[in-house]
Amino acid sequence: MRIAFLVAPEGVEQVELTEPWEAASGAGHEPVLVSTQSGKIQAFNHLDKADTFPVDEVVGETSAGSFGGLVLPGGVANPDFLRMDEKAVAFVKDFFERGRPVAAICHAPWTLVEADVVRGRVLTSWPSLRTDIENAGGTWVDEQVKICDHGSSQLVTSRKPDDLKAFCDAFLHVFAGEAG
Repeated sequence: MRIAFLVAPEGVEQVELTEPWEAASGAGHEPVLVSTQSGKIQAFNHLDKADTFPVDEVVGETSAGSFGGLVLPGGVANPDFLRMDEKAVAFVKDFFERGRPVAAICHAPWTLVEADVVRGRVLTSWPSLRTDIENAGGTWVDEQVKICDHGSSQLVTSRKPDDLKAFCDAFLHVFAGEAG
């Protein structure tokens, strides 16, 4: 399966990109780095610059239809940039409209809130997003990983980097079509 990893040009939490990427690749999937601009993205280790990664495809020049699933890594700045980009928000929303599975960790649900896809769903995130998720019609829970089957597509969410193993296991399970 081709899996889109959507990130902004800067601000993604590196470990929230690299661990799920390696898990997807190790399970035989094809991870594809999608961003709002071509070139390279700048990852961070919390607030410190980390490595750069080459962009494979650009939002607006690719389609959710060419992917089997979507992973949204976190980092505070990353989803904040993405939710301000209309094409990125439309790209995310398209996965839900097509019934494709989506996985989001840490601050990434901010982009889901902007795409108006959390209404009626149960999800988790970094705790500071609780009010945003609830104001958008979602139910927030404090759990290591949450799989929500409400709606046309499954949504896998986790709170923070400490949850990465559970997050990777859950999204790989869901993306393989074994859940639900």
